[in-house]
Amino acid sequence: MSRIGELGAKLYRGEAAYDFVGRRKIWYLVSVIMIAISLAGLGGKGLFMGVEFQGGAVFTTPPTQVSIEDARSMAEEATGNDARVQRLGNDALRITITGLDTETSNAARGELAQDLGLETGELNAELVGPSWGDQMTSKALTGMVIFLVLVSVYLAITFEWRMALAALAALLHDLVITVGVYALVGFEVTPGTVVGVLTILGYSLYDTVVVFDKVNENTRTLNKQNRWTFAELANRGLNATLIRSVNTSVVALLPVGGLLIIGAGLLGGGMLKDIALSLFVGLAAGTYSSIMLATPIVVDLKKGQPEVKRHDRRVLSKRAKADPGDAEGRDAVDEDGAEGAAHTADAQDDPEPAEVAPAGAAAATASRPGGPRTGRARGGSAGRRR
Repeated sequence: MSRIGELGAKLYRGEAAYDFVGRRKIWYLVSVIMIAISLAGLGGKGLFMGVEFQGGAVFTTPPTQVSIEDARSMAEEATGNDARVQRLGNDALRITITGLDTETSNAARGELAQDLGLETGELNAELVGPSWGDQMTSKALTGMVIFLVLVSVYLAITFEWRMALAALAALLHDLVITVGVYALVGFEVTPGTVVGVLTILGYSLYDTVVVFDKVNENTRTLNKQNRWTFAELANRGLNATLIRSVNTSVVALLPVGGLLIIGAGLLGGGMLKDIALSLFVGLAAGTYSSIMLATPIVVDLKKGQPEVKRHDRRVLSKRAKADPGDAEGRDAVDEDGAEGAAHTADAQDDPEPAEVAPAGAAAATASRPGGPRTGRARGGSAGRRR
């Protein structure tokens, strides 16, 4: 078995673990920073909405040696609007100009063809009306809202409302970061972008549901054991699915990265590039949120429940009585009862509570004349009375 396979088996059995839940404040800080950068890019540069959303015209030239900068200046002079120019894989140019109607598009086509040294018929033109663009925007937003509502209802029924809220927060996290990266990079938002975003939201939800299923399995019998706190059980469930989540994400990111390189580097644009960027960023953000955010948010929401508080206090109290010299917490138990990774790694997979000696047993043994007996079996020569 490979090292990764051995690690995955140990994580699943609870023989090794990383304290994701106990370090959740670090992940929250990282997410806040990423969201702040994304919102800054969105507020500063904004999204470049394609002609499918704003209306306008797309002109495609035959293979030409005209530079992108020259073509952009020619298009802006001919139309008076901002233009975006991309070089395609066959050295053709794709010139996108938003805000054009049918009349201005025909006039701009003739003037732009003359500036480029082409016949008007050689310059291919595709016109999109603004009304169709408004319909596309409205349908995309409607589809997004319906998706999020259905997801919330499904998770609330399958698990509970706290898990539904945590999953929704993770989805919004992925959405904001993906949109922010689009704004920072300056890629054009097309229907392919919308398809990619909806795809990665579904993928992120799938990964989160897998983690929640294991967490729910571990914490379902919380009050039937006195060995682990709720946070520790949730962390064990998260670790049990860690390798699976990482492997699935890596396998998905490799081909998507190839699509992004081909779409942006070799083909120079088009829907392939638009879908690939949203998929790549969304898959990476979704993997992060399903591991680092979703379960820690559930723990923070659950720690306020009276039964969880009582159980965690009982576990910590019993643990302190079993080891009075370590009453401050083994491997830095935090204020919510989440234990350090080292102690969690020593725990066995059996969730039943370990046998704990009565509180006065150790003192009673120590008070006997001669102190506690050493490792001789009862009836041995050292233990016989003369």
